[in-house]
Amino acid sequence: MKKHPGTILIAPRVTEKGAYLAERGCYVFNVSRTATKKEVKQAVEEIYKVFPRKIALIAVPSKEVRTRGTNRPGHTAGGKKAYVYLKAG
Repeated sequence: MKKHPGTILIAPRVTEKGAYLAERGCYVFNVSRTATKKEVKQAVEEIYKVFPRKIALIAVPSKEVRTRGTNRPGHTAGGKKAYVYLKAG
């Protein structure tokens, strides 16, 4: 069963490192926890009409944090991110 590309690519990751890499042809996205390289490649091709040269998936661990107002323990969500390298041009 084919997944909808919008459920695979969640959002672009807007960070300083991401902006630096974008100048060099590499874009960073938050992706679904169950996404594979093949699914990410197909989603990028379908949504952005470009062909990735390489894709790297990295698991983002959840972290323990304290809440702001009450100082209670909590945790961040974690997830997965994808580095999408495009062909030159």
